[in-house]
Amino acid sequence: MKAKLGIAPIAWWNDDLAELSDDVTLEECLRQASVAGFTGMETGRRFPMDMAELGPILAKYGISVCGGWFSGLLLDGDIEVEKERIAAQHAFFCAAGAPCIVYGETARSVQGVKSAPLATKPKLTEAEIAVYGRKISDFADWCAAQGMPISYHHHMAAAIETEAELDLLMKHSTVPLLFDAGHMAFAGGDNLRVIENHHARITHVHTKDIRRTVVDGLDRNRESFLDAVVKGAFTVPGDGSLDFEAIVKALAAKGYEGWFVVEAEQDPKVSPPLAMAQKGHKELLRVMAAAGYEVTQ
Repeated sequence: MKAKLGIAPIAWWNDDLAELSDDVTLEECLRQASVAGFTGMETGRRFPMDMAELGPILAKYGISVCGGWFSGLLLDGDIEVEKERIAAQHAFFCAAGAPCIVYGETARSVQGVKSAPLATKPKLTEAEIAVYGRKISDFADWCAAQGMPISYHHHMAAAIETEAELDLLMKHSTVPLLFDAGHMAFAGGDNLRVIENHHARITHVHTKDIRRTVVDGLDRNRESFLDAVVKGAFTVPGDGSLDFEAIVKALAAKGYEGWFVVEAEQDPKVSPPLAMAQKGHKELLRVMAAAGYEVTQ
């Protein structure tokens, strides 16, 4: 069983909350990730979308592109329009040899609206999810046929947030799944049950942890997803409330191999990115060994 360990730049620069960003360059971000022991990084706003420029910088720090977010609009949009919207990132990720594009559905989502309470997230009927499932399946098939698959990110404050919503999307689609332990726990889902039910679809993993006291203390009728982030709802494995040894062992038991990516948005002044990256990497090495994984470059 082989695994690779990556990290997302959201700990250094938050794309939704500029105030939660460290004043560091791309090279310093990559240097710190490398020092912490990671060999992959998902893309962020300071990444040039050109491997001729980015490639030598990545090589300097022994880092590869291990994914990156695409803000999809398929829920209300047209597949042909989405093909045009994703084209540049698709070509860039193919050139970078990335494992996938992380597809996040942002149509109707309130994840980036600080004034929108968590309880105001979009809610779909099963019939609506069935229609959406066919669209996202067709889009995923096209992306894969063009040489770069997508992996679907269930996400707080978005249309597919809860375990029940994810179950329906998996029932009515064939799209590959990005399993995010932190988002599922925040949404009240059972991570081990999600792995049991949908392991055959999991192609990418985000090892996001949560601080349970923060999550449980939220007033979801008044506070937004971004309020939760500011309060410190998320953190790295080994610093939060989730049992990543059990989660990783469950994934290993189902034969998952590939990237485990730390994606924990925090205030860098409160949670220094390098120290947090080192803590997350240390915990992941521990649980990977316990689960029988060989961590590769």
